[in-house]
Amino acid sequence: MIKQYLLVTKPGIIFGNLISVIGGFFLASKGSLDLALFLATVTGVSLVIASGCAFNNYIDRDIDCIMERTKNRVLVKGLISPLTTLVYATLLGIAGFGLLWLMTNPLATALALMGFVVYVGLYSLWLKRTSVYGTLVGSLSGAAPPVIGYCAVSNQFDIAAFLLLLIFSLWQMPHSYAIAIFRFKDYQSASIPVLPVKHGISVTKSHILRYVLAFAVATLMLTLSGYAGYSYFAVAMLIGIAWSAMAFAGFKAADDRVWAKKLFIFSIIAITSLSVMMSVDFATPDPAQFLTSLGF
Repeated sequence: MIKQYLLVTKPGIIFGNLISVIGGFFLASKGSLDLALFLATVTGVSLVIASGCAFNNYIDRDIDCIMERTKNRVLVKGLISPLTTLVYATLLGIAGFGLLWLMTNPLATALALMGFVVYVGLYSLWLKRTSVYGTLVGSLSGAAPPVIGYCAVSNQFDIAAFLLLLIFSLWQMPHSYAIAIFRFKDYQSASIPVLPVKHGISVTKSHILRYVLAFAVATLMLTLSGYAGYSYFAVAMLIGIAWSAMAFAGFKAADDRVWAKKLFIFSIIAITSLSVMMSVDFATPDPAQFLTSLGF
C-alpha cells in the first residue's frame, strides 16, 4: 500500500519540480546554504506538489481510464478509494503549506498557494476539459516551484523572480505541446481540447517554435539583468540554439510523433541543465559591462 500512496502523488513530477526549486533557491542564496531553510523549502514544496497531484488523480479518474498512458493509475485500478485519496491529498497539502508558512516566509507560501490553486482549481477542475488555453494557464503552476525556491531565500519578488516565472512558463508550453502531439490519440479519445486536437499539429508546430524562441531569449535575461554568470549564459545560449533548431526541424519531420518525443526529451534535458547552472554559477556580472563586451 505504501507504493500505491506514493504513486498517487506522481513522484516523477515531484522530482522534476524539485530540481527547479533547488535552482531557484541557490540562485538567490549565491552558494550560501541555510540548511534548515533549504530542507523546509524542498520538503514543503514536495508536499504541496504531492497534494496537488493526488487531487489531480482524483479529479481525472474518469478520463484516466480512457487514456492509454493513464489507464493503470492507482485510482483507475481501484487500489485506493476516491475518499481516501481526498483525505490523503488534504493532509499532504496542510502539511506542506504549514511547513512553508512556519519555516520560510509568507511570500513563498503565497506563491505555493497560487501554483496549487492554478493547478487544481483552474486547470484540473475547469480549463483542462473546456479550453485550449488550459495549457497556458496551467503553465503558471509548473513555473511556481523555482520562484518559490528563490523567494524562500530572497523574501522579495524582484526581477529575477519574474524572469524565473517567465522562463519556466514559456518552457512549459512546447514541453506540454510535444506531449500532446506524441500522445495525440489519448487526448483525442478523452476529448481534451489541447492545441493539436483543437487546431491541428501544423498550427501547434508554429506555436512551439514561437515559445521556444521566446524561452531562449528569456533564459539569457538572467545574465543580462545581472543575476547569473557567464557560464550560465553560455549554456543557456547553446540550449536555445539547439532547441530552436529542433523546433524548426518539426516543419519537415517525416514522423510527427517521433519528432515530438525527441523535442519532449530535450525539453527535460534543457530545463534540468539550466536549473543546475543557475545553482552553481553565482557570479553577478554588471549588465552594462556585459552588453558592452558583446558590442552593444
